[in-house]
Amino acid sequence: MIITLYSVGKNKEQWLEEACSEYIKRLTPDAIVQTEWLRDDQQLIKATSKEKRLLCLDPLGKEFTSEQFSKYLIQELENSGARLGFVIGGPLGLPKELKEKHPLISLSKMTFTHQCTRLILLEQIYRSFEIAKGSPYHK
Repeated sequence: MIITLYSVGKNKEQWLEEACSEYIKRLTPDAIVQTEWLRDDQQLIKATSKEKRLLCLDPLGKEFTSEQFSKYLIQELENSGARLGFVIGGPLGLPKELKEKHPLISLSKMTFTHQCTRLILLEQIYRSFEIAKGSPYHK
């Protein structure tokens, strides 16, 4: 399985980069996780155009419990040929072109920085795989 995170901007904080790297490492037995940190919306649109299936993070998107997200993620991976992209917008959110074309999901009604959103998303992806395996991580 290949999961790619697309986001505008970089991780400016070393601790965030280390935390994201930790979850990417934990996911390695289950999936290859790639990250693409892009400069602006135009690069984001171009980079994501090659993906067969994208899920865009947006406050107006569908919300899930962790258990629901686990089922949704596994189903999306199965339906997309084991390749899935997640898009995190920059400070101004997602470009209109992506919001209108792809499913929207939400991690919360709260607003997070795009750097923190990367970490939260990676943790939830890891949690999803652990829930699917029945591991005690989610307890």
